[in-house]
Amino acid sequence: MAYSGVSEFVKCLEKEDELHVVNTFVDTELEITEITDRIVKSGGKALLFKNNGTKFPVLINAYGSDKRMLLAIGRNSYEDAGKEIETLFNNIIGGSHSVFDKLKLLPDIFGMASYFPSLSKGKGKCHEVIDMEPNLDMLPILKCWAHDGGRFITLPMVHTAHPLTGATNVGMYRMQVIDNKTTGMHWQLHKTGANHYEAWKKERKRMPVSVVLGGDPVYTYSATAPLPENINEYILSGFLRKKRVRLVKCITNDLYVPEDADFVLEGYVDPSEDLFMEGPFGDHTGFYSLTDLYPKFHVTCITHRKDAVYPATIVGVPPQEDAWFAKATEKIFLAPIKVAVQPEIVDFHLPTAGVAHNLLIIKINKTYQGQGMKIISSLFGTGQMMFTKNIIVVDGNVDIRNYEELVRHVFANTSIGSDIMFIKGPLDALDHSSDTFAFGGKMGIDATVKMREEITKLQEPHLPVDMSIFSTIDKIIGAGIARNANVELIKKGIPVIIFSVNRSLDADIVEKLKLHLKTDIITASVKLIIAVDSAINPIDIYTVVWHTLGNTDPLRDHEFIGDSTLFIDGTTKAFSQGGFSRRWPNVVCSDDDTIKAVDDKWNSLGLGSFLPSPSLKLRLLKHSDGDEVLFSK
Repeated sequence: MAYSGVSEFVKCLEKEDELHVVNTFVDTELEITEITDRIVKSGGKALLFKNNGTKFPVLINAYGSDKRMLLAIGRNSYEDAGKEIETLFNNIIGGSHSVFDKLKLLPDIFGMASYFPSLSKGKGKCHEVIDMEPNLDMLPILKCWAHDGGRFITLPMVHTAHPLTGATNVGMYRMQVIDNKTTGMHWQLHKTGANHYEAWKKERKRMPVSVVLGGDPVYTYSATAPLPENINEYILSGFLRKKRVRLVKCITNDLYVPEDADFVLEGYVDPSEDLFMEGPFGDHTGFYSLTDLYPKFHVTCITHRKDAVYPATIVGVPPQEDAWFAKATEKIFLAPIKVAVQPEIVDFHLPTAGVAHNLLIIKINKTYQGQGMKIISSLFGTGQMMFTKNIIVVDGNVDIRNYEELVRHVFANTSIGSDIMFIKGPLDALDHSSDTFAFGGKMGIDATVKMREEITKLQEPHLPVDMSIFSTIDKIIGAGIARNANVELIKKGIPVIIFSVNRSLDADIVEKLKLHLKTDIITASVKLIIAVDSAINPIDIYTVVWHTLGNTDPLRDHEFIGDSTLFIDGTTKAFSQGGFSRRWPNVVCSDDDTIKAVDDKWNSLGLGSFLPSPSLKLRLLKHSDGDEVLFSK
């Protein structure tokens, strides 16, 4: 069903018992985040904070479960939406080529056109209240984390248009409040909004921008979806809804926005104006994105519905609400990827620990030698997948969402010496691990079952575990080289050891560890060795994977020990000998005062049994009391 504004979605969530309404006063500064973090990580419901110091309720965690995401996009299952798109793509793109058959496809093509948004000269519900003296302080904008640079709008749908072509875009870019009429505009290097900005800059004209908050929840999903540039996001919304999105013209600029939006912030960005030092911000990577220069957005008008609800989300150490956006994308966009990129792709998966761009698992239908490497090469240059840092390709019957089964398949079908590819390429602008901004190393692993032509002498299987390996590991720990080690995987037949080391006390500790590992006992039995910071419990696999993926540049931090063992340095590089070439961000977590404030009011919130703060564990990973790890070169 379509929802006319967030308030209708709230009613649906209440009816489906997917909502907690909080009437106790909760501060928009830090407290809403701390409560939400506890609820999200425990698999809880959406939250509606009615008492927040403004007249507008805050809805958060609205998409944070399969059920709520499916309610938002109007489907009974992700597979339903995926099959509809697959049928459409196969009919229009993948069919036969005769003139007669093409004529038969015209209804599909014209049917798709019926989902294009309609433009209306009239007013919409978003214009029920028009404020020509805008004041952002009227909105319950959150300060999410202790070291954030201020309050941030976290679910803005930013509308822009190219000055020459008129092509429109709706992007999701965080917005830091500077004053009651001005925000930052964090459109990163590779985003369409940034491309439009550069075009307006060349024209030496002010750039009109309108920011939508709320409306039908399907708009928010569509704004995050990996659509090709210049494909209107509201076409996807219309397709999912089976109903055109009605767009109305803004009051102070010529952009069009959904008529059922809850809030519209109209304004402009002046490309001739000095940039603003935006940030820091506790980001979806689980680390702070540090301060950097971005444009200012000037608000000229705020319009809103009378029953407006302010939508928000938080990001930080995963899992967070954005994990369900990724899950929906996996299912909905599988068909376009198969048709437009590689037809042999059967499935793909973005594990939450990989924060969308650090790890991609691809499953293919393999029919010829070299196909796994071909897929890796192709995807590293395709659309938003170009930002992916690690790609693993598998085939066969393996369940790529059953991680133990997946890992066993990978090690059974990967020769460390010949099935791993390293390249350089573009990285997400939020990646902090590479020596250079938005550019660094990538790794691809071909873990498909090998055909005769792909097998080399390096692919001899590892020997059974030599039981003396455990005494060797004990000696490494006893010598103070490692603080602890996870040998449970070895015991289960998975050839992996995880060591924790304290690089902050000894900048050379990783090199010392590698020297101790270069023994036949180790390399004969182990395919992968990971070193992590001493504050990380090596038994906590999820944290190990998240922290390691975030902290590594594969070209710099991966090294072969012997012919068949890969060593990964997942430690904080700020403590490397001589420091690091760039600033290194801290882990995101709540401060002690906020944790205590929420603890004290928990029983009054009506959220059920007490949930301890996830930050109690995460704060052990902090290296300083600030947004970045300080060190001297």
